[in-house]
Amino acid sequence: MYLKNLSLVCKLYRLIITPLKCFHTNSRHNPAFQLPSFLQSSSIALNLHQGKQVHAQLILNGITTANPLLLAMYLRVGSFTDAKNLFYRMDLGCIKRWNLMIRGLVKMGSFHFALMFYFKLLGCGVSPDNFTFPSVVKACSALNYVRCGTLIHELIMLMGFEVNVFIGSSLINLYVENGYTSLARNLFDKLPVRDCVLWNVMLNGKGETKPNEVTFAAILSVCGSDGMVNFGTQLHGLVVSCGLDSDSVVANTLLSMYSKCGWLSDGRKLFDMILQADLVSWNGMISGYVQNGFMEDALCLFSEMISSGVKPDSITLSSFLPAVTGLGSLRKGREIHGYILRHGIPLDVFLKSALVDVYLKCRAVDMARNIYNQSTKFDIVMCTAMISGYVLNGLSNDALEIFRWLLKEKIRPNAVTLASVLPACTDLAAIQTGKELHSSIIKNGLADRCHVGSAVIDMYAKCGRLDLAHRVFRRLTERDSVCWNSMITSCSQNGKPEEAINLFRQMGRTGTKYDCVSISAALSAIANLPALHFGKEIHGFMIKNSLVSDLFAESALIDMYAKCGHLDLAQHVFDMMELKNEVSWNSIIAAYGNHGHLKDCLVLFDKMLKNKIQPDHVTFLAIISACGHAGKVNDGVHHFKSMVEEYGIPPRMEHYACMVDLLGRAGRLDEAFKAIQSMPFSPDAGVWGTLLGACRSQGNVELAEVASRHLFDLDPQNSGYYVLLSNLLADAGHWRSVLKVRSLMKERGVEKVPGYSWIEVNSTTHMFVAADGSHPQSKHIYSLLKTLLLELKREGYVPQLYLRMNPKEIVS
Repeated sequence: MYLKNLSLVCKLYRLIITPLKCFHTNSRHNPAFQLPSFLQSSSIALNLHQGKQVHAQLILNGITTANPLLLAMYLRVGSFTDAKNLFYRMDLGCIKRWNLMIRGLVKMGSFHFALMFYFKLLGCGVSPDNFTFPSVVKACSALNYVRCGTLIHELIMLMGFEVNVFIGSSLINLYVENGYTSLARNLFDKLPVRDCVLWNVMLNGKGETKPNEVTFAAILSVCGSDGMVNFGTQLHGLVVSCGLDSDSVVANTLLSMYSKCGWLSDGRKLFDMILQADLVSWNGMISGYVQNGFMEDALCLFSEMISSGVKPDSITLSSFLPAVTGLGSLRKGREIHGYILRHGIPLDVFLKSALVDVYLKCRAVDMARNIYNQSTKFDIVMCTAMISGYVLNGLSNDALEIFRWLLKEKIRPNAVTLASVLPACTDLAAIQTGKELHSSIIKNGLADRCHVGSAVIDMYAKCGRLDLAHRVFRRLTERDSVCWNSMITSCSQNGKPEEAINLFRQMGRTGTKYDCVSISAALSAIANLPALHFGKEIHGFMIKNSLVSDLFAESALIDMYAKCGHLDLAQHVFDMMELKNEVSWNSIIAAYGNHGHLKDCLVLFDKMLKNKIQPDHVTFLAIISACGHAGKVNDGVHHFKSMVEEYGIPPRMEHYACMVDLLGRAGRLDEAFKAIQSMPFSPDAGVWGTLLGACRSQGNVELAEVASRHLFDLDPQNSGYYVLLSNLLADAGHWRSVLKVRSLMKERGVEKVPGYSWIEVNSTTHMFVAADGSHPQSKHIYSLLKTLLLELKREGYVPQLYLRMNPKEIVS
């Protein structure tokens, strides 16, 4: 034992004393700074004798010993006398020293001394804080000094600490342990936060009435709402021990709790153990499956319910219909609707809303409209379902019409309604309406809601105001994955792939968990750079984190590999997919179309139909675009008509832009212009810009001037349109008109944005701007370009020097 103690003292000497010879006392390496970590180290278990040796060595070396950690050490080893002597040599005006002493005495079990020091603290004129009272109340509780505890409680109330969860818990424990349950209950009801420990204290307290089924149902409901599944399972055990597990109310509340917390396997076990499951039990289990995305299980259970002779009610069907929506089964939706009508089930607002949602998401717009028009009572839920459904089906004008109607009827829109109607503004490029909605959102205090903020960000970004989208994003006090995803997607879709990737990295640094949407948005940005090496890194991340089974992330991978020039890797990802939906097929069809393989594109489209995958507006956009790349105008027109007439898909803005491009490439500019004039909504800058580009390639000045007038109104700060028109006019020799365009640019303060290009070599992306000399190999690059230009001239290339002229050179 002596040798062991000697060894430890030597170790202490080396750790504390030896470094004194190496460092100055004012150095950051001073052992006084090492003292806290040493005295708190759990790797060195000190007894009183060893602790005193350390204390003595510190005194010999001139290090101050009025240190709270030395005090804590004496309290930890149980030496009240040494702790008291050291304590009185400290600054007694500091509440932290008193708290340390009182807490240490309570831990030692010296409750009388702890209370004595508390009263000495008051006598010294030191004000206790929120860290003082839990230990003091604990001492009262241990000594059963309820009277003393109530006096301390009065001071706690005066100081405003009563609702502090730690102090409140200590007081409740004091009252419960001594049978003062009414006092405990009064304080319990005042606490804003009640954790599992508090609930247990209240339930198991002395003198407390034995909890009944109403008590358990109430508490289990709280557990389900707040996700307190661990506490809920403890209560489940208590339910069984109290013999209430066969009570239908308690069993159904338990089932609801497990469902809401995502513990479906436990919920199903409980459901199967119920001897006679009532309608509430069936509804709870079906709803649990739907809420957690287990649509097939919900469908099976619903069929089992019908087979067992239990008749569903409106709540059952309202809960079950989202499963039909999730499975995209219009046939099943019609069957349920027929069942409702045959059995005379009351069509309340919730059931009507669920039916409307099914029909709209299964593209049966007329059926949804009939249900809506036949309704005599409307609420915000049904109106919201119609608005979101109309937007989903490209009927944005109808969506805005319903929104205006509900405002007229003084039905107040909620956060979900506003988040649903904003995409309608996006589709119609109605930024002014979007701004009005944003103003209403701010006035109603909904701007900080993550899903509303995300919708506002998306609206501004898609209307070309990425600056406003950034501003909204920065002002959000809380950002969930949806907000981050919206901003990353916005940057990616607005030609800012570098910003998108930077945001993706920032998202990871903030600790926000990546999901399939984050991955898809990042991959989309990478595809636009392109940066294959980073894309492969994300592919590896997906494999490591089991995200490769997500259809949307895999589809984004297909798109990324295709745009990075690796069609073989894109095909490989597609082939390896276990399940394929319309997004997966759209991605591979677009991949082949963008690479100019129209034949393969159409073969894939046929396979998609044979696999009973219904094409959507994106499918046809990819096919029409592929026809444009291949110069197959008639095929493109055929598929456009097929989309509208055979599949009932209304054309969107991008379809018209694609048709204008298709016809423009073939020189059929009059048809392209007629297509624009036939649009059911106002063309955006993208459509007119496509026509202007076609006019440039075909040399049609007259139509170009028509397109440019619209463009200069819709997007007056886009330098590309001015330059495109200027170059077209220069081609035609209209020099004075060129000068007018350049003057207009100057008058409006429009600056030509320099174009840049990039290439990836050995996993490094190299970017180049016109006349750029910043690249480390620029001399070699320009030398090679000069050689290539000489070769081009030998082949007959004549540079168009007027494209680089300024207005003065044109006049002269």
